[in-house]
Amino acid sequence: MARMHARRRGRSSSKHPVERIHPEWSLKPEEIEEKIVKLAEEGKPPALIGLILRDVYGVPDVKAALGKKLTKVLEEHGLAPEIPEDLANLVDKRNNLMKHLEKHPKDIHNRRRLQLIEAKIKRLVKYYKREGKLPENWSYT
Repeated sequence: MARMHARRRGRSSSKHPVERIHPEWSLKPEEIEEKIVKLAEEGKPPALIGLILRDVYGVPDVKAALGKKLTKVLEEHGLAPEIPEDLANLVDKRNNLMKHLEKHPKDIHNRRRLQLIEAKIKRLVKYYKREGKLPENWSYT
């Protein structure tokens, strides 16, 4: 898959195993769900929870173990973030870039980068409103 704003190809994501089976040596599904809830209550975002489960507890694939995605588990327990994680990360990136541009107003390359980030944010907001993950009256400022 090609990159959105650059004219080159890139790796889209990591590859999952062909067979989605949960290995016997890993944690049991009940234990995995408890760990997810515990880590979410500590304030960890979903991506970091997945990394901790993989690296510390040896859970190769949450979906193979539980039959549902990690964010679905968080929604069931009422611990899902208010706005989706990818949108929140883009907003944080935009805020950091705005701080940089206040100090360096003639940085035209990063001004263009800011335009691209804001375009991504607007596309994501439109998608999440359409899917019902964001309320219709939610606005990005």
